[in-house]
This record gives sequence, structure tokens and C-alpha cells, in this order.
Amino acid sequence: MRRLMLKSLVALVAVASMSMTYAADKEFKLALQNPKGHPLEMGANKFAELVDSKSKGALKVKVFPGGALGGDAQNVSALQGGTLDMVVLNSGILASQVKDFTVYDFPFMFATPEEADKVVDGEFGKALHAKLEEKGIVGLAYWELGFRDITNSQRPITKVDDIKGLKLRVIPNAINVDWVTALGANPTPMPFPEVYAALEQKAIDGQENPVTVIASNKFYEVQKNLVLTHHQYNPQSAIISKKVWDTLTPEQQTIVREAATEAAVYQRGIAREKATAALEELKKSGMEVTELSAEELAKMRETLKPVIAKHAELVGKETVDKLTSELEALRKK
Repeated sequence: MRRLMLKSLVALVAVASMSMTYAADKEFKLALQNPKGHPLEMGANKFAELVDSKSKGALKVKVFPGGALGGDAQNVSALQGGTLDMVVLNSGILASQVKDFTVYDFPFMFATPEEADKVVDGEFGKALHAKLEEKGIVGLAYWELGFRDITNSQRPITKVDDIKGLKLRVIPNAINVDWVTALGANPTPMPFPEVYAALEQKAIDGQENPVTVIASNKFYEVQKNLVLTHHQYNPQSAIISKKVWDTLTPEQQTIVREAATEAAVYQRGIAREKATAALEELKKSGMEVTELSAEELAKMRETLKPVIAKHAELVGKETVDKLTSELEALRKK
């Protein structure tokens, strides 16, 4: 009897040891839409390095760039189901899970990247990420895509009315459909991995994205004109499946969160550094680059005010007021 008990104890210890070894040896799949060489992909690789270093090799991150694991909506669904571990995506896309995230897509909301940093890294940004947990998502940190500009293959844009009639790809959510419609253009919601082919086949006339995205995805091969509207600033949410998060020890959770935060600082720096270089690359590649005058930009802002008002009501007064009050306080300093 004693011998049987001893054997059982040894077996239990062996199983426990195996379980501990398995728990300390995890590899995460991280999906993002932009290709190799883009600041987000570089940030993702930095994150992977930091996780590896901080965990002494016990935790690994494998990066899947270029939409290799599908579009954003597909990635978020897989994340919630626990079949995909991590995603980096436009924060505004998460409005499909928590409506408050729509504020990140409000046109002309942020004036500078540094202003956005203070908001998303502060209580406002953390509170929004916290609301994702009941949807099966854990927010780790905010990274950056940058200010969005418009490209098209039809004509140079020097005034707001030049945008009318263009068939523009937009991120598939309501506010982006509405602001394009307000400018008299025709919005075409489309997952990002499909955009290049749609431009090449002339299924759409244009799209809107930061210059780093336009350059790294070689949209200059299928687009002639770029106008620097800077109409939206896109923070990016680095997120992890809550089902995966709950399998991690507190120490592992700390490692992953700290790595995402440190990678954010690196990634934002690279994004801002590369924006200037990307614009020069687009010009050298033959794109005609125009800018709207102060008067035309004011006209664009005025045209989009009803869109902001409509979605502010849908989001809710509390969230919108918190964001606007934080921005007002920052601008007074």
C-alpha cells in the first residue's frame, strides 16, 4: 500500500512538472495588416524581442504581418475565440466591440501625435482599453499609425470639392462611411488586404492612409495623386485574447504588458521618423503631392462637424466630454 502511494506521488510530481514546463513555454501569434518594413511591423518585432528577453526565452511572439492571418474583423473574432493570441490594429475598429472607440476616428480630433500620446497613455486611453475585457479582449498598449491622407488615380486634389464623386475605400465602420459621404465621395468599406488589388483593378478610385502605409504597401504603383489632408489620427491598440491572458501567470502578464508599453515608445519614434522619408519616397516614385489651403481645410472641418456631432451622440456624452476636456486642458498648458 505504501509502495502504491509512493508511486502515485511520484506520478503526480511528474505531471505537475510537465504542466509547469508547458506553462512556461508559450508562443504567441501576433497579427497585423501592414507588411515587413512598416513601423508597425518593426514595433511588433521589437515587442517580440522584449518578451523573449524579459521572459528569458520562456515566452515567444511570432509576428504575422501583411494581413497574412486575414483582415482586422476576422482577427478580432479569432482573438475573442482564443484561436489567435494577439493583434495590433486601428483602435477605432474596436468600436464594433465597444462603441466608445469611435472617438478615435473622429475627424481632426488630435492636433499632434504628442497630444494623442498623452490622451491614450493617460486615464482616458486606459479606461477605454479596460472596457474591452468583457468582450474577451485585453488592451496592452497604444501604438501609432499616424495621420491619414487621401490618394486617388483620377485627379490632383487642391480643394475640398475635388473629393466629390471619388470612390474611396474606407475602414469598415460607420463613422468612416459617414465622413466620406459628407464630402460627396462614395465610400467603399473593404478589408485592408484587398485594397491594392482593388486599386489596381480600378474597382475603387482611391483610399486614405498615412504616408508610411501608402509607401510600404507600394500604393504609388496604382495611385497618381496624394493630398495631405491629415484628416484623422490613428492610434493603434496592441491587444491580446482574454482567454490566452487568463492562462498566464501574474509574472508573465507583467512581462507581456511591460514589453508592449516599451515597444510603443520605440514604435512611435520609428513611425514619426519614417513619415518624412515615406513622403519623399512617394514624390520620387512619381506621385503628385498637393496640400489644401488653410481656407479649404477650414471648409473640410466645417463640412465634417455634423458627422462628429452624430457619432458623439451615439458614443455617449460622458466619453466625448472626457476626451474633449482632456484635450482642452492639454492645449492650455
